[in-house]
Amino acid sequence: MTTPAVNTPAVTTPVMNTLATTTPAAAGTSRVIDVVLLLVLAVLWGGSYSFIKIGVETIPPVSLIAARTLIAGALLLLVLRMRGLRLPTDPAIWRLFMTQACLNSVVPFTLIAWAERSVDAGLATILSSTSPIFVVLLSGVLVTGERVGGVRLFGVLAGLAGTALIVGVQALSGFGAQFAAQLALVAASLCYGGAALFGRNFKGLDPIMPAAGSLVCGAAVLIPLSLLLDRPWTLAPSTESIKALIALSVLSTALAFVIYFRLIARLGSTATTSVAYLRVPAGVAFGIVLLGEALAPSAWAGLVLVVAGVVAMTLPERKPLAQP
Repeated sequence: MTTPAVNTPAVTTPVMNTLATTTPAAAGTSRVIDVVLLLVLAVLWGGSYSFIKIGVETIPPVSLIAARTLIAGALLLLVLRMRGLRLPTDPAIWRLFMTQACLNSVVPFTLIAWAERSVDAGLATILSSTSPIFVVLLSGVLVTGERVGGVRLFGVLAGLAGTALIVGVQALSGFGAQFAAQLALVAASLCYGGAALFGRNFKGLDPIMPAAGSLVCGAAVLIPLSLLLDRPWTLAPSTESIKALIALSVLSTALAFVIYFRLIARLGSTATTSVAYLRVPAGVAFGIVLLGEALAPSAWAGLVLVVAGVVAMTLPERKPLAQP
């Protein structure tokens, strides 16, 4: 397959046109690959919450995320060079990269890292899994203007109820650091929802392009903040935190971003963010196995509602039967 040109924002061959010319067998194989990639992405992102939890034990949140984006971005630039590709030079595309960076890494990554100083990784996974809810809400309000009804309306209500149950029970004990951290995780999920919609601007580009470009932009924003706020040269991170940072950068960011943008181009924003409900059991399992965490009964109840809501929103809407 010929690699699409990347020096201009023009896209000449949409992915769906390419799929339309494939044979049924090839389309079936491609569908299987997409499902496998969704599962891989769920594991990579599910594990990221435990990696972050370990990392922030001795590395401040801004510096952890600055290093995460720098390492992952540098790794993807190396892959680009090995493949003989170059990032676009058009300023318009770089403005898109910067917007994507803010929505998909700078803001949500930092919020999650800050929140996990006081919130367990499993709970962070659940609260961050609500991004498909925000995809449906944002697409209805900002993109299509269509009403949300039927199964998807149930999904929105169930997901919001689950989130309220998780956050609300904690709120009853006071507006402390954990409550603020939980709200930060919900805000991060909102950013991810916006990022999934905005990521459709890169359809037709090689998936590594927006992945690398947005990470480079993210590092450009976060590194100065890290130097100013944390003075990283004075830090003494533990070996465990460094290992977690490397795993977070290489597996849960560089590799995961390439898979993510490939799926956005092939499956669309709503279907791709369905990985949210797949990463919940993975993230909770990582927290239990690696960190010895345990969820409260209210969190388990909220988990059931969140997963049910996200599943409902990723089901295709039934079209009304044509009248004779």
